[in-house]
Amino acid sequence: MTLLAAKGFEETTTDEIAIVAGVSRRTLFRYFPTKADIVTAWTQQMTDVLRVTVNACADGTPPQDMIRIALETVVPHIAKTQAESYAFVYLIERTPALLPVSLRKYAQWEESLASALLLRFPDMPDGRLAFRIAARSGVAAFRTAVDEWIRLKGRQPLIPIMQTVMTLQIKLFTFGTTASIQTD
Repeated sequence: MTLLAAKGFEETTTDEIAIVAGVSRRTLFRYFPTKADIVTAWTQQMTDVLRVTVNACADGTPPQDMIRIALETVVPHIAKTQAESYAFVYLIERTPALLPVSLRKYAQWEESLASALLLRFPDMPDGRLAFRIAARSGVAAFRTAVDEWIRLKGRQPLIPIMQTVMTLQIKLFTFGTTASIQTD
C-alpha cells in the first residue's frame, strides 16, 4: 500500500510490488490475481474491525452509537500515521481504477455493520431493514467525512471531521422535531 500510494496505482508495476513484498511475481499473482486485489485485501481488515467493534460494545449502547464507535475504530487501522492514512485513502478514493474496490468496500462495511447489529438486537421489529438503513447512513457519513478530509488535504485528523459530519447528520434527521441545525 505504501508503494502504491507513493508511486500511484497505475504507475506501480506488479514486479515492484513483488520486490517490496519479498516474493516472486508468480507468488504475488497466486495470492492477488490483480493489483486491485491487493487493495481489496487491505480493506478487508477494516471490515473485520467493524464487526468486532460492534460485538465488543457494552450492553445498552444504542445502535447508532455502535456504528459511530465502529467507524471511529477503523481509522487507526488504516495506517500507522495520519500522513500515511491520508495517502492510502486518497489513493483508493481518487484512483478511477479503484472505484469498484472502494464501492465494494463500503458495501461490505454496510453489510458487516447491519449483520453485527442484527445479532446484537435480534428482537428489534424490522431490525434487518432498520439496521441496513442505519449502517448505510453511517457509512454515508463516513464517506462524506473522507471527502471533506481529502478536500482539506489531510491537514486535520479524520475522526473529528467524522464526528462533525455525524452530528450534522443527526441534526438534519431530527430537524423540525427536537433539534435545530446550528454549527458548533
